[in-house]
Amino acid sequence: MAHGIPSQGKVTITVDEYSSNPTQAFTHYNINQSRFQPPHVHMVDPIPYDTPKPAGHTRFVCISDTHSRTDGIQMPYGDILLHTGDFTELGLPSEVKKFNDWLGNLPYEYKIVIAGNHELTFDKEFMADLVKQDYYRFPSVSKLKPEDFDNVQSLLTNSIYLQDSEVTVKGFRIYGAPWTPWFNGWGFNLPRGQSLLDKWNLIPEGIDILMTHGPPLGFRDWVPKELQRVGCVELLNTVQRRVRPKLHVFGGIHEVNPVSISKALRTKICSLSSKMS
Repeated sequence: MAHGIPSQGKVTITVDEYSSNPTQAFTHYNINQSRFQPPHVHMVDPIPYDTPKPAGHTRFVCISDTHSRTDGIQMPYGDILLHTGDFTELGLPSEVKKFNDWLGNLPYEYKIVIAGNHELTFDKEFMADLVKQDYYRFPSVSKLKPEDFDNVQSLLTNSIYLQDSEVTVKGFRIYGAPWTPWFNGWGFNLPRGQSLLDKWNLIPEGIDILMTHGPPLGFRDWVPKELQRVGCVELLNTVQRRVRPKLHVFGGIHEVNPVSISKALRTKICSLSSKMS
């Protein structure tokens, strides 16, 4: 989760020369351009739960990768909840309904949600391909009938669902996108390079808060077991060079954020001035 720097002039992003090798890209840009430190980015330090909210500010509670494990969570005070995907294990309607019920009991004025790679039924192209396969990689999902998931996002009645779209709440323009670089053939996976860049090019300029499921290159994307970076280079370039939002919120890498009640469900809280100064 990072603060951005205001944009200056119109910028066109093209596929990065290191797009297919994020680890090499990180080394190059870290040594030659220091793009992972100020002034290129300012990391958000989470605010303690009991910190008073400054006058004229909106408090955001940011959470991700809850994977249907929300029972008993004590959520902190805030004005707007941002959930950056993987709120289920497989996107089953029963899981979505459970998540929606949990959202309905939360006191936030607005709850804004995007999908992640585990929300399989939210990815229509993924589901169309899945039903054509002659083997069942995801048996419980493969057995669903089209009418069970055709409009699965409509089950999220207690939140605003964003998918390559935006909403303005309390004066903040918020955009959400679920896409991540290909990883073992889950939902919303796309090849690195032009396919992902086409999605990032949909993000309009002037966005205040960007929500993505996966991280940009260099930010909470290190996978120790593989000794490699897995963040998206095109997303990094889009965020830093073109969109430059005031806040970028993301989740998605379990090796960095292990999925457990004690770790994955840690929330981050930040406050932004409603005056957008």
